[in-house]
Amino acid sequence: MFPVMIGTVVIAGIVGYASEKVGFTRNGYLQSIIICVGGAFLAYFVKLMFGIGLRPAGVNAIVSSLGALIIIPTHWRRR
Repeated sequence: MFPVMIGTVVIAGIVGYASEKVGFTRNGYLQSIIICVGGAFLAYFVKLMFGIGLRPAGVNAIVSSLGALIIIPTHWRRR
């Protein structure tokens, strides 16, 4: 259980960094990583408590991280 949580955090961090590097978001590196880790934690605990989610933990982390980046509308704010 604990290695899956660590893997979820690592995958979410990579997704957050990659989304910022590619230009999918313009939040900033740290902000994107925090958003992705939060979304991945939420999906991990929902899967743990209720069994709702995708089967492989890595795919669940990727999908939930991208979903959190899409839901949080920080890239529309004015700078």
